[in-house]
Amino acid sequence: MGGGERTFFGHPRGLATLFGTEMWERFSWYGLRAILATFMAASPAHQGLGLSQETAQAVVGVYGALIYLVALPGGWIADRILGARRSVFWGGFVIMLGHISMAIPAGSAFFVWLGLLLIITGTGLLKPNISVMVGRLYPEADDGRRDAGFSLFYLGINLGAFFAPLVVGRLAEGDRWHLGFGAAAVGMALGLAQYLWGGRGLRGIGERPGMPLSGGERRRAGLVTAFAVVVTAGALGVWAATGTLTIDRLTLVVTVVILVVPVAYFAYIMFGGHDLTEDERIRMKAYIWLFVAAAVFWMIYDLAPSKLLFFAQDHTDLSLFGFSINQATTQSFNPLFIMIFVPVFAALWVRLGTRVSTPQKFGFALVMVGLSFVVMAVAAALAGAGRVSVWWLVLVYLIQVFGELSLSPVGLSVTTKLAPEAFKGQMLGVWFIAVSVGDAVGGQTGRLNRVLSEPMYYLVLAAMAIVAGVALFMFTRKLRVMMAEHHEPVMR
Repeated sequence: MGGGERTFFGHPRGLATLFGTEMWERFSWYGLRAILATFMAASPAHQGLGLSQETAQAVVGVYGALIYLVALPGGWIADRILGARRSVFWGGFVIMLGHISMAIPAGSAFFVWLGLLLIITGTGLLKPNISVMVGRLYPEADDGRRDAGFSLFYLGINLGAFFAPLVVGRLAEGDRWHLGFGAAAVGMALGLAQYLWGGRGLRGIGERPGMPLSGGERRRAGLVTAFAVVVTAGALGVWAATGTLTIDRLTLVVTVVILVVPVAYFAYIMFGGHDLTEDERIRMKAYIWLFVAAAVFWMIYDLAPSKLLFFAQDHTDLSLFGFSINQATTQSFNPLFIMIFVPVFAALWVRLGTRVSTPQKFGFALVMVGLSFVVMAVAAALAGAGRVSVWWLVLVYLIQVFGELSLSPVGLSVTTKLAPEAFKGQMLGVWFIAVSVGDAVGGQTGRLNRVLSEPMYYLVLAAMAIVAGVALFMFTRKLRVMMAEHHEPVMR
């Protein structure tokens, strides 16, 4: 790097542009997430949609699931049509339009559903491709600085996630939901402004698609897309005409579709005749177990903006250090703990080295997220006699973060390691499908409250996670052999 070139904490100047863009995009995303469920469950008299908490939980789950699922086509569009740079810009622009749509104080729910659809579409374009651009700021062999750059980028994500609930939640108080949605729109607008203003520092990265479509391929892609849109719209139209289409049923159908995606994809890899070696097949079998474990983890972890948010609203004394807070503020606990403990866990994994395997890290994460819901079961039981301290939620989020930092950072790494050679690029998107499956299924778990008490609801989910975690510990040796992850002696 030339001596006269401006840098960002010793990194390429373009990182500052991408850091700011992502920070504001995450501000808009987490700001909306902090009030979405409570807005949907609020009565029309309080300017909400009047949905049941169960249905609102299902909608938030499907919404989060689709955000991660559309990262796959979003990456494809950047690689084959727009290039990463334009994909990030247009993705951010569509996200901003989505928040503006939700901020329109109309009596109809149309603008809410339109807004969510736009945000899902825009995030699919922006989220996967901005990370790709961060990686391309560095020379191929500069792994150390690239890792440090991604750590700074990750800090930007969590800064946006921390401040968003505080700002948006405060603005949305007193049934001013659309003011909160408007703040999310302003956040994305600021991110776009920074992206355009700092564009020169990106040095042409992502200007063109890596493998542009030929004319014939463009026509085929256009026809397939048009066919899919027409079929989907037609199916929904027919369903609506029968008078049986409800939001609740639609979320269930979308969840089933999302569950089919990884099943079909893994079947395609394993049985599609891609000249996989025997070792590659064995490693993929091990990965499927890790994929299921990750989906169980996210099923519980991503109930924060729905089930736990409702608990904060209905059963918690919202007072912290003598200061009154609102339920949205509880969504800031998680990113705060992440920022505190990321360096601690990073140092821990380096120190432990190969003595702790990937299955053990996943198992620990599942046990932690399960224990967090054991704590929630206790809090829910105590809440039967009146509101409980918000410190219960602080403890829950602290335990969950210990789990996330044991699973999330190694997820992408193990995905690239176990992917067959023919699927190296695609498999990164498969990791996000695990989050998508977890979010969708987690949204549907609200149905359990029809037959279970609140404490039992949390205990059932806790038991699922803890049993899955213990199973990973029990089969660690076998999984390590399948993964070719051998224990190496540590030099002292």
